[in-house]
Amino acid sequence: MAERMRASREGKGTMTVQEAGRKGGMRTAQTHGKEFYEEIGRKGGQRVKELIEMGKKAKGL
Repeated sequence: MAERMRASREGKGTMTVQEAGRKGGMRTAQTHGKEFYEEIGRKGGQRVKELIEMGKKAKGL
């Protein structure tokens, strides 16, 4: 099955979702650097914290 997928991919000149994600991630890392990932990680963590608190309030805890 993997051979068939690889053959059809090579014939069409397309890439898998995994390959596209890796390529995009590497490009983002090159253009934005480590600080970018630290900042978005911090923002994501803060948002999760807020959502947990909202859930607790909605549940009445």
